[in-house]
Amino acid sequence: MRFVNITDDVKLGKNVQIYAFVNLYGCEIGDNTKIGTFVEIQKGVTIGKNCKISSHTFICEGVHIEDNCFIGHNVTFINDKYPRATTEDGRLQTEEDWVCIPTYVRKGASIGSSATILCGVTIGEGAIVGAGAVVTRDVPPRTIVAGVPARVVKRLDDDSPDQEK
Repeated sequence: MRFVNITDDVKLGKNVQIYAFVNLYGCEIGDNTKIGTFVEIQKGVTIGKNCKISSHTFICEGVHIEDNCFIGHNVTFINDKYPRATTEDGRLQTEEDWVCIPTYVRKGASIGSSATILCGVTIGEGAIVGAGAVVTRDVPPRTIVAGVPARVVKRLDDDSPDQEK
């Protein structure tokens, strides 16, 4: 693979597809998952089986994505509530100077293009995050959220006539 950086500590499942200009380090990727162009996946990230990670996506340390999830183009995850470059005494921060806050994307969830997922949230099983949404709190299972900040716009178990199946 040309222009792909995969460190020795990456655990890849069977039949993982990785496209050009990808950086993977210290992460675990499940069987049959597809990683698009210009994706970075950092240490400690786990991605389940049968996932699709679209191009230009950033998955930072502390993110855990379960099986059968779709992550759209240009999705950004955040793992620090109060990011700073330096400490109070002016030193550049190191890993010891901040706390990584985990984020969970449960089985079968989908995240639309250009969404931003703040740290410490759980996106519920089968939920859908609309394109461009900013997720600041937990997303219930089997719901659609959209907007800035993201709000529930539909429950997928709703039997109303406009429900898309």
